[in-house]
Amino acid sequence: MKKKDSAVMVDAINSLQDIMQMLSPKEQEELKENMTIQYFKKNETLYQEGEVPQMFHCLISGKVKIYKDGIGGRTQIVRVIKPVEYFGYRAYFANQNYVTSAAAFEASTVCLIPIEMMERWMMENNLLALYFIRQLAVEVGNSDQRTVNLTQKHIRGRLAESLIFLRDNYGLEEDGATLSIYLSREDLANMSNMTTSNAIRTLSAFAQEKIIAIDGKKIKIIDGESLERINKIG
Repeated sequence: MKKKDSAVMVDAINSLQDIMQMLSPKEQEELKENMTIQYFKKNETLYQEGEVPQMFHCLISGKVKIYKDGIGGRTQIVRVIKPVEYFGYRAYFANQNYVTSAAAFEASTVCLIPIEMMERWMMENNLLALYFIRQLAVEVGNSDQRTVNLTQKHIRGRLAESLIFLRDNYGLEEDGATLSIYLSREDLANMSNMTTSNAIRTLSAFAQEKIIAIDGKKIKIIDGESLERINKIG
């Protein structure tokens, strides 16, 4: 569902202040007139591999995964998005269709901005262009590091890294220990480059070692130091 006139638009504009402050008053008005807000249900697809990119996406609320279907239909989660991050535009500037897909981990609100409009502004606005160059540079660096980790770490190290990543990016609940994102075992496995059965066994091992506690999809980190150590030694 899309909306253009609602209180959510005000929240979206406030969330976009990082780029709004780089735009002229005329450009700011053009942005407000052309941006749309779209709501996605849990597991709903935002865009699919092979589609033509047309929009900058900015996550206003919720959680989104970027993933790719690999050999034999196995899925690999390559990135997770948190508010307020921009995504879904790399393929456009590479003159490609999407090489990944995006879906909501949970109910999410996304601001959509026409890419061609943003490109026109970047051609005239060095600050705006530099902002997104830096965004892409950070993403490439993170992707390079993650590729090394997923291919060289053992199963325990990969799962520990994923749990630490979720803690650092999505935070903890009020108890200061429970991850504030609830993933299926399949999604957690897809983040960690392992089978679902291996993810379940490794989580159970962590629980037996009292590194974590498990309650359904809720994961509580009990011994953060041990988790960091497992992540470090790989």
